[in-house]
Amino acid sequence: MTMPILEAIAQRAAQFGDIRRDLHAHPELCFDETRTAQRVAGLLRGWGVEVHEGLGRTGVVGVIDGSLGGGRSVGLRADMDALPITEKNTFAHASRNPGRMHACGHDGHTTMLLAAVEHLAHHRDFSGRVVCIFQPAEEGGGGAREMIKDGLFTRFAVDAVFGMHNWPGIPAGHIALRSGPVMASSNEFRIVVRGKGSHAAMPHLAQDPIPVACQIVQAFQTIISRNANPQDAGVVSVTMIHAGEATNVVPDSVEIEGTVRTFSDTLLDLIEARMRALATHTAAAFGMHCEIDFVRNYPPTVNHAAETEFARHVAVDVVGEAAVHDFEPSMGAEDFAYMLQQRPGAYLAIGNGAGDHRSAGHGAGPCTLHNASYDFNDDIIATGASFWVELALRWLQQP
Repeated sequence: MTMPILEAIAQRAAQFGDIRRDLHAHPELCFDETRTAQRVAGLLRGWGVEVHEGLGRTGVVGVIDGSLGGGRSVGLRADMDALPITEKNTFAHASRNPGRMHACGHDGHTTMLLAAVEHLAHHRDFSGRVVCIFQPAEEGGGGAREMIKDGLFTRFAVDAVFGMHNWPGIPAGHIALRSGPVMASSNEFRIVVRGKGSHAAMPHLAQDPIPVACQIVQAFQTIISRNANPQDAGVVSVTMIHAGEATNVVPDSVEIEGTVRTFSDTLLDLIEARMRALATHTAAAFGMHCEIDFVRNYPPTVNHAAETEFARHVAVDVVGEAAVHDFEPSMGAEDFAYMLQQRPGAYLAIGNGAGDHRSAGHGAGPCTLHNASYDFNDDIIATGASFWVELALRWLQQP
């Protein structure tokens, strides 16, 4: 099936590519997306869209009401923030803000939704309402949660909400999705083992926390392999161990930090309980004690079955059945999870290609997410925007 709107949006793809490159050149970190939010709001107003600013501090919401009166409503979400990464690319639209980079494609997500908004704003022959959500602070700030706290779904009621992320490695413009868990929860822990320091030549006068910390780290590796159901995916990663200031001194304490990721709260509860027990009792066995902080950040992103199937049908009609794939769940995290806890919906991936789209002057690294040589593929802007338009219109047409 060929969509009539695809060509109309494609004719404006070059202009939206310029917008995307401008956003890429001016990346802003979570809750600091002032310029980005102003640019988005200005474009929306220029197209006659009702604009609301300041949700979740720097979020923007655009409301498009159809000319045929009331009806259903649907939310479309794009994230706007960048990452604290020094860009290695040297092409013309590389970051002008040192230490900040759009290394995850949020500049492209924002642009795809902007292109869809322009089309919908100029073609309002539909019933119902499209709520376009430009979200800040996805990269660790919980911007979705903050927008919800500011009344996102009470001020702008939607029957369902959808999100989309570019995915390197999937062919450009292809779409991948699945129902159920698609992204993992993200959680952090910090454990301090308290001992007693001494001269390294007199270890019998100390309570050395270092071998205790080593045993705790080793014990953590048994949680997934021996306590969790083998069919439940989970990751426990110790990523930092800090101790000591001199080679001839046994330190007083050791700090152990890392992350835990799961697709279910049940497994997360098990992991946290086992970590607390293992750390506490291992320290006690050596006459020491420990302090444990376990922080639950983003919950797992879980797609709703009906909405996922609906999005799949739309994707087949937009890109063709051969270009629609099952998405392999990722242990990465995504704060769109908060929106899916509040409303039914689905989170899907659009292929960004293998990286050969990048302009001359790109870095030597791969075109993967959170990489200093990454760049969004502007060739998929028209496809992503057309998918948004078709999904919104079909959702509103349902009884």
